[in-house]
Order: sequence, then structure tokens, then C-alpha cells
Amino acid sequence: MSVHVRRVEAGEWPQVKALRLRALADPAAPIAFLDTVEHASGQPDRFWQERTVNAAEPSAAAQFVAVTDAGEWVGTATVLPHRERPEAGLVVGVYVADEHRGSGVIDALLDTAAAWALEQGLAALELEVHVDNDRAQAVYARAGFARTGEIETTGFGREWVLRRELAGSEGVRA
Repeated sequence: MSVHVRRVEAGEWPQVKALRLRALADPAAPIAFLDTVEHASGQPDRFWQERTVNAAEPSAAAQFVAVTDAGEWVGTATVLPHRERPEAGLVVGVYVADEHRGSGVIDALLDTAAAWALEQGLAALELEVHVDNDRAQAVYARAGFARTGEIETTGFGREWVLRRELAGSEGVRA
């Protein structure tokens, strides 16, 4: 079964909600996401509708999803404008369903996010990963992300800041 990656469409909020709740139910969720399944499941439909519209075209943010030939959503990654560095996009909400881990889905999601960011004139992607989430750190390193030396502290703990320079980004806005 093949998987393709694409940007979400504005009307797909039920699928966005279902995939987010699935991600938050993952055993690694407490150190991977800044949210809980209890909190997210209590959000009204309007929240999910706005979230999806804001990540669909055209927008400064973009959510990408991995979808099987059978139409099952099995992964996601979102790029937001970086709050401190305008030359970079911030990758958040990365998730791949257990049964698709190790099959290249994460690489396709991150490569699609990088291509989109480059089209937006960005020079890099950044993300934050919990210092205890060794599995995610290894995946991101394989995908070209490197530690910047910064550590962010959130209500969920300490997180390494990782950065991936985008190929072909020479001369883009800084």
C-alpha cells in the first residue's frame, strides 16, 4: 500500500481532528506534544474548522498529511511562521502512525514541508524535541536536523531546538 503526502484542504477538519486525537493517544505523546488528548477532544468543532482553514492554502502556515491509497490518514506535520526567526519555519505536530513508522512516511512529510518552506522563501526549518525523546531525535537527525545548542523549557519539560538548512536557499530573505 502506498502513501502520498499532500497539504490539507479547508473542509477536512474532521480528519484533522481525528488524526490529532490519534497522535495525542500515542504513548510518546506526553513528551512529544504540547497538548493532551483530554484537552484536544474537548475543543469545539469551530476550533478544528479554523485550525484546518489556517493550515490550508493560501496561508503562512501549512499542514501536510500522509494518506494511504485507501484514504487512511497515517501521518502529519505542520509548518508555522517562526515566532523569533523570520527566515525559518517552525515544524510542529509531527506524527506517524505506528504501523507506518520505518516506511519513509516521516521523510516524505519532512521533505514536503521543506519544499513548501523553500517555495515560501524560507532558509531553514526548526523544530523542538523533548530531551528525553531519543527516538524522535534520531529520526530528525537522519532527516537533516541538527541541534542548535538552544534548549527551550515548556510546561512539558526541556526541548532541544533542531534546525535543518534548506538546500537551494542561498539568497533568500534572512
